Amino acid sequence: MGTLRDMVTQNSPAPRIDPLTLEVVELIGTVVARYHEEYEVAAGKHALTGAQARVLGLLSLEPMPMRRIAQKLKCEPSNVTGIVDRLEARGLVERRPDPADRRVKLAAPTEEGLRTARSLRESLDFAREPLAQLSRDERESLRGLLQRMLG
Repeated sequence: MGTLRDMVTQNSPAPRIDPLTLEVVELIGTVVARYHEEYEVAAGKHALTGAQARVLGLLSLEPMPMRRIAQKLKCEPSNVTGIVDRLEARGLVERRPDPADRRVKLAAPTEEGLRTARSLRESLDFAREPLAQLSRDERESLRGLLQRMLG
């Protein structure tokens, strides 16, 4: 499998994306791939899968129902249920009633889950180190550009 540039130029008579756009897309893809690789390694050090680490990271920000976790991770709620089950069995997550609607169960991190999520975040150097090379103004510009791209 080649690069995006190879696929676009081989599969269409005339490339419709300019070279600069292709380069930016490839760079974004490389950044995302490196981040996911590092995340998997960090998760493995805690005997977690990448998916379990992502769920735990989300829940460390705020407790939420399975459906919302699935929406944020763009996966099926049944997958989230299995992930939360495994995290719960390890004592990292617990299910509790939603104070706003007691029919709904929220997944929430335990104290151990919060410590693990914090340790995971602190071990992710790839995302932090390259960004530290940018000035505050550059990071703010990048944030604005990324937010604009996401609509």
